Amino acid sequence: MAGKLRTEPGVDNPDDFYARLIDLHEGLSSEESHKINAKVILMLANHVGDTEVLYEVLEYVREKGTG
Repeated sequence: MAGKLRTEPGVDNPDDFYARLIDLHEGLSSEESHKINAKVILMLANHVGDTEVLYEVLEYVREKGTG
């Protein structure tokens, strides 16, 4: 069933979360930063737990690009 992906803001303080995410990478090498991003992604994917939604996320971000 497509259309489960929510794209509207769902975090109370998105700017604060973004700042903490950026701080997480402070002092890390590029390789360490990539590894920590992968860990965050996998943990959030596990928390979501809905493979269909996760696939929608992948399609959505691929279509939107990096901009």
